Amino acid sequence: MLRRILLVFGLSVFGSLSAQAQDKAELFGGFSYMRFHSSNLNGWEISGQYKFTDWLGGVADFDGHYGSINGIGTSTYTYLFGPQISHPSSVSPFGHLLLGGAHNSTGGFGSSSFSMALGGGIDAELVHGIHWRLIQGDYVLTQFRGGSQNNFRFSTGIVLRF
Repeated sequence: MLRRILLVFGLSVFGSLSAQAQDKAELFGGFSYMRFHSSNLNGWEISGQYKFTDWLGGVADFDGHYGSINGIGTSTYTYLFGPQISHPSSVSPFGHLLLGGAHNSTGGFGSSSFSMALGGGIDAELVHGIHWRLIQGDYVLTQFRGGSQNNFRFSTGIVLRF
């Protein structure tokens, strides 16, 4: 009997949390370009945000970029987390500071490092709940093989808000 009560209580708490999050969450997915080691890499970016207030949220951001450096195939991935501020409206500017890690593989040799992104962008509402990220621009710092790399990332895509 106690198990059933705890199960019902747990489901009620879980249901109320998901109902709260429906008005405070967003998912982004789209195309991304990165200038990395003086090379042009193309790829993807996805991120999710939970908004604590109308203007402040927490973001988890993941991307992958692919191309070649001096004719050698390379791939770079970042996984970043941090705060994002925004102005809620039909055209919504935002800014963020994200910290985390990165992994690069060039010519079959891999390396991981600290990574940081500082940037922002503008989302425009297409229809209720669906926005287009017109532009997102980020300065992305990585530190592969004992040196720092100053990279730039630009992204565009669809944002779902719920």
